[in-house]
Amino acid sequence: MRYPGNHGSKTALLCHDWLTGMRGGEKVLEILCEWFPEADVCTLICNPGSISQTIKRHHIRTSRLQSMPGIFANYRYYLPFFPSALRSIRVPPADLLISTSHCVAKGLPKPPSSRHLCYCFTPMRYAWLFHDEYLGRNPLKRLLAAPILSYMRNWDMRTVPNVDMFVAISRHVADRIRRFYGQEAEIVFPPVDTDRFTPGDESADFDLIVSALVPYKKVDLAVEAYRNMDRRLKIAGTGTELKRLRENAPSNVEFLEWQSDDQILGLYRACRLLVFPGEEDFGIVPVEAQSCGKPVVAYRKGGALETIAEGVSGVFFDEQDPSSLAQAVEDCAARKWGSEAIRNHALSFSTQNFVNGLARCIDKLLG
Repeated sequence: MRYPGNHGSKTALLCHDWLTGMRGGEKVLEILCEWFPEADVCTLICNPGSISQTIKRHHIRTSRLQSMPGIFANYRYYLPFFPSALRSIRVPPADLLISTSHCVAKGLPKPPSSRHLCYCFTPMRYAWLFHDEYLGRNPLKRLLAAPILSYMRNWDMRTVPNVDMFVAISRHVADRIRRFYGQEAEIVFPPVDTDRFTPGDESADFDLIVSALVPYKKVDLAVEAYRNMDRRLKIAGTGTELKRLRENAPSNVEFLEWQSDDQILGLYRACRLLVFPGEEDFGIVPVEAQSCGKPVVAYRKGGALETIAEGVSGVFFDEQDPSSLAQAVEDCAARKWGSEAIRNHALSFSTQNFVNGLARCIDKLLG
């Protein structure tokens, strides 16, 4: 994919928090790697076996954390050391630094005379908000975490002048950047492969969740909502909450665990509706389901307000409790939905729109 703007000949440097898998953030990085094939990629740690060939073809500069035993499984425990580890990366010269950041990537020291664009997935969630979701209600855990998170917030603020332009993945995230950093941000929605996620002929009698099984995703809310419903729910995904959720689930809730990309596509095409119970910064999964022509039931907060058109491609519930979610599911199931109208709404989040939007921001930054 060629860079569509006016500055593709500029030397670039890319920075990503860590490379331990291929999720939404790494899909953004892949596009940047295609735009700037000679760019080095700076990151705290890199597991070569978990990234695509597109990224692997680049010279990847890692921090001193790369050599720590068991780092790929336990890197989150090194959070207090991330800022100093970032400074241990040897930064080459470049005209343009692009960081794709939800943690510390935006704090990479900027090469002399370069400009820095930060594509911000969110300011650090666990440092600024969502403390209950990440730390639980264990008072000892919260007490121990408090000074670490205070340090990370202070460090995060000190790195703001390092960025020449913030680009947010949603208006919801742009509002956080304004509140926490005191900066305005351009808005470019992340890429969704609407060419691949298309309606199919499959049909089945189940509702669907596609999610990591971690506390802040609120999958437990859906499990409880379906306990007293005469509907089947399939949950695709793994995570720390899998064992607990499975032990407490009713018989009409099925856990599929990890699914391949092709299996996920098949589930989108076959399900009756997608359930999205958590608050997300953007939320690519609902857009993928809508691209397949399926309606979404979502919590009325966060990025879902920007990706779901109420009454056209889904319905919202207002309270994060089982009864509110269950009522929204029943409302959604009772409506007649137009698959084509749902898909047409999702097309506004295509990869091409992301490419055009981010290229426009780079050209604006470089003048």
